[in-house]
Amino acid sequence: MGKVYVIQENSKFNIISARQYGELIPIFEEGKQIMLSPAPAIQKLKYILRDFNDDDFLLLIGDPSMIGLACAIAADKNRGKFKVLKYDRRTYEYYPIDIDINERNKKDD
Repeated sequence: MGKVYVIQENSKFNIISARQYGELIPIFEEGKQIMLSPAPAIQKLKYILRDFNDDDFLLLIGDPSMIGLACAIAADKNRGKFKVLKYDRRTYEYYPIDIDINERNKKDD
């Protein structure tokens, strides 16, 4: 089982059900934002996501700039591929979404 990287902690959301996809690994603490320089956030993300692979997920909650950086770095570490967990408010469940920015596994619609 992989890891679920929680982009930013948020006490308003119950993310416990995401544990079915792997160990929850928080990256940024609640309230943190990228303001003047993204360099420290980029360094932290590169370190934490250094072993990101096909078994891992990103849980996209928090500052949109941090989410964007995390997606870019995860894709860079894993050949353009990463998975995210999308929460459905109607079913109260997370659903995995596979993303391949290189479209290697593109299927015709």
